[in-house]
Amino acid sequence: MKKLLALLCAVGVTASLCCACGKTAQETVTVRLNEVTHSVFYAPQYAAIKLGFFTDEGLDVELTNGGGADKVMTAVLAGQSDIGLAGPESCIYVYNQGKEDYPRIFAQLTKRDGSFLVGRENVSFKWSDLKGKTIIGGRAGGVPEMTLEYVMRQNGVVPQEDATVDTSVQFNMMAGAFTGGNGDYVTLFEPTATEVEQAGKGYIMTSIGQESGEIPYTAYFASQSYMSANSGVIQRFTNAIAKGQAWVQEHSAAEIAEAIADQFPDTDVAVLTAVAQRYKETLHSVGVKRAFSCVIYA
Repeated sequence: MKKLLALLCAVGVTASLCCACGKTAQETVTVRLNEVTHSVFYAPQYAAIKLGFFTDEGLDVELTNGGGADKVMTAVLAGQSDIGLAGPESCIYVYNQGKEDYPRIFAQLTKRDGSFLVGRENVSFKWSDLKGKTIIGGRAGGVPEMTLEYVMRQNGVVPQEDATVDTSVQFNMMAGAFTGGNGDYVTLFEPTATEVEQAGKGYIMTSIGQESGEIPYTAYFASQSYMSANSGVIQRFTNAIAKGQAWVQEHSAAEIAEAIADQFPDTDVAVLTAVAQRYKETLHSVGVKRAFSCVIYA
């Protein structure tokens, strides 16, 4: 796991920087963005949409939820989406397949795992509690699942020996599987984890991201052909995200909740505030603490 994390870090670090120049009048361009899941964890992105940072860059973002990194990558490869937001491992897998127009990472949004371990009992949690249990962990080979297994090993629980990690459940179906009675534990993003807890169907045990440390967790990528033909769009997109990251760092959980409320119409603002505060406390930031201000070509 350490070698893979080092490889993912190398993807983000081995980069050439292409900084934006002065602004000029520009025609609005529509960008089809496909995200791996819809979570408060991506607050900088939603803030950039709400506060007009994309508009300032001449971009109109059409946002869709892929429901898993594999599905996001499929949409990008098929030309159904221009930009994907998912774990960087998806780009590595496609590159290793030898595809000519393989997607490349150009910016990073988050630097920690944004999921929380949810259990069935409201008790003081220790990692040894997982022994003999089943954890719904997401798609095999995905960054969320790999990070979970890494954290388990770091805490003396060997996956598939001491505890079972169920990788058969699709990413966007994990909460439903757990509340339906499958597994003893599940890893969930916010606000889903809090909503499950409020419904009395589970309890948040711990932050996976707090346990795992910093990793290149969620990144933006596009096909080489799209990036070549739209280099200005890629730069302007990254500029808007960087503004969103800086804004989230500088504002309170309540202000963040208010800014992203339109993205979560079925979630109370008070819940969004609590969730944003939890991310700030457990991950030291919602999004990337040191935001990128230039395009990063992996």
